[in-house]
Amino acid sequence: MADEEKPAEPSASGEAKKRRAPKAPELPIVERRNWLIHQHYLRKDYETCKVIIKNQLQETNGMCEYAIYVQALILRLEGRIQESLELLQSCTILNPSSTDNLKQVARSLFLLGKHKAAIEVYHEAARLCDKDWEISHNLGVCFFFIKDFKHAEEHLNAALQINKHDKTFMMLGKVLLVAGETDKAIEVFKRAVEFSPENTEHLSTLGLLYLQLGKYQKAFEHLGNALTFDPNNYKAILAAGSMMQTHGDFDVAMNKYRVAACAVPESPPLWNNIGMCFFGKKKYVAAISCLKRAHYLSPFDWKVLYNLGLVHLTMQQFASAFHFLSAAISLNPRMGELYMLLAVALTNLEDVENSTRAYEQAVNLDETNPLVNLNFAIFLYNHGDKTGALDQYQEMQRKVNILQDSSSSFEFDPELMDMAQKMGAALQVGESLQWTKAGKDSKSKPHSAALAKNPSAPLGTNLALGQAMSSAASYNKNIQLPAGVSKSAFVAPDPEAEVGDDPADPPGSPEPAV
Repeated sequence: MADEEKPAEPSASGEAKKRRAPKAPELPIVERRNWLIHQHYLRKDYETCKVIIKNQLQETNGMCEYAIYVQALILRLEGRIQESLELLQSCTILNPSSTDNLKQVARSLFLLGKHKAAIEVYHEAARLCDKDWEISHNLGVCFFFIKDFKHAEEHLNAALQINKHDKTFMMLGKVLLVAGETDKAIEVFKRAVEFSPENTEHLSTLGLLYLQLGKYQKAFEHLGNALTFDPNNYKAILAAGSMMQTHGDFDVAMNKYRVAACAVPESPPLWNNIGMCFFGKKKYVAAISCLKRAHYLSPFDWKVLYNLGLVHLTMQQFASAFHFLSAAISLNPRMGELYMLLAVALTNLEDVENSTRAYEQAVNLDETNPLVNLNFAIFLYNHGDKTGALDQYQEMQRKVNILQDSSSSFEFDPELMDMAQKMGAALQVGESLQWTKAGKDSKSKPHSAALAKNPSAPLGTNLALGQAMSSAASYNKNIQLPAGVSKSAFVAPDPEAEVGDDPADPPGSPEPAV
């Protein structure tokens, strides 16, 4: 008979299982809900987060540092920056050794426009943590806003030594550009492209800087790379279209602008450039329509008003031209060529007295453009003041010599040379003016020959718009002006006029790191 099985004796492990596991130690009441607050804050469930914070602060009598800290961040997101600052200052009282609290206090001061106070707090935070990228970067931004570019550059370079960051490269480039150190800014953006070769903001900015300097090959290379990584990068599209527009490829430029219009349909520079493309194609009504849209979107952009004045001058609508040019002068009163164009409009409105004043203002402001003086000389000669005309002609000669000495490859418009020589002959000083390549180039221009055929006509009509008008898009060779319009006595103005809000401008206002 088999032995009966004995009941198993209870083991020690079984007895341990029967015993109840001990409770995990409870967190102190001050920190009990921090994890829940953090979770809802990350989920951006701010309403629930505020309810939990309220309960937590009631239980702790307002002594929970993390709850106050998160509540301050939420208030700042809601735009209640002063209230946020007060809560963050109470956090620094609860925990004066926390760099995070100090950085957020400084951030709120920065947003309130108290940049010097923010700098002091950032310096205090830097004493607690000497190698912090965020502190160095934001110090650079604060110094930039108080226009202390030297210290801004120092702190931004220090931030790059701690940690290379796209935002810091962009901010440092901005500081150098505003300080007028374009070459150093280009070097910074070169380093930025090496660090982040697919960053389209750096590529397009570097391309725009090269475009400003006239280095079109390098500009096209970097803008092309930017468009490779982001075909809808409107800054690069605008710049590339501007380059094509400069060389008279209006249809290709328009195709580029169509792509940009999908991304930024309300861009004043875009509509300004489209308008000047239509102008290059001699579709003047469409040009005015687009320029007026640009003016509607940016009513205080003098370049758009300048272009509207030019187009109206070409259409011989002198009253409208006077209106837009006067508005442009009120916004940019230091540009001599605007007064010269205004004088053209006034001359055709038969206001000789104000035309004279406008020309005088133009020659006083413009120190480099010989065509301002030539146009004034023609005006004075046509109104019987040969002595004044001779003075302006000699001043024009002086400026021509300076331009030729500064650049051996500098060329003047053939029709302009014909008009200057004709003016010199009338004043019996034409033999002294020697402009290279005048003979060959002038023969190739049919409208230049037309001037020589009618020596009895007045010297110039003061409608000389060709180069000045076309300068809004930096093109001047392929434009045929209406009958009676000469392009002899104007020069292309500042190349920035080719875009209402020049795409080569440095990036927008920087924002400090959060």
